[in-house]
Amino acid sequence: MFLAVQHDCGSMDKSAGNSPKSEEKRGKMKRTLLKDWKTRLSYFLQNSSSPGKPKNGKKSKQQTFIKPSPEEAQLWSEAFDELLASKYGLAAFRAFLKSEFCEENIEFWLACEDFKKTKSPQKLSSKARKIYTDFIEKEAPKEINIDFQTKTLIAQNIQEATSGCFTTAQKRVYSLMENNSYPRFLESEFYQDLCKKPQITTESHAT
Repeated sequence: MFLAVQHDCGSMDKSAGNSPKSEEKRGKMKRTLLKDWKTRLSYFLQNSSSPGKPKNGKKSKQQTFIKPSPEEAQLWSEAFDELLASKYGLAAFRAFLKSEFCEENIEFWLACEDFKKTKSPQKLSSKARKIYTDFIEKEAPKEINIDFQTKTLIAQNIQEATSGCFTTAQKRVYSLMENNSYPRFLESEFYQDLCKKPQITTESHAT
């Protein structure tokens, strides 16, 4: 079973005791979480396929993610956009948000990115309604945390959908991720491991 410590995506939870036993318990939980987190990320990276739909009768090309060098991983800490621009970084961040139970934020942001590239008015309208039912409306399966006024504005906008329907909501979700989840991702052991340069050990073998 997957063991995870759920974070509020808007704030950090620091309600834990400081006794040796609780510290030990937290340590075990952290190690279990990290191990499972890495397993989930590895599975996610291996099974993430490219956005394009495979053609019938042909094998779909699986999208491959090349593990970044420590120098490349360190660039992710310079700006949130650097992380999102990296395919491996984006996949890692999605897996991290999944471990925090708030993957709807990055999924909404990605859906908005795809939506803005849509040219066909018919597809624009259908995608707008799907994004609204998936992320915006009350008790949506992946409901994001935005204010009522923005939700009402979106409901009005999608009646005649334009590429800017979700601009305000997307900016707010981006800001939420940048100010909360992104710093926690940079502090995670997984990210720290990516930034570590491998230690080269030379061993002399007797011949």
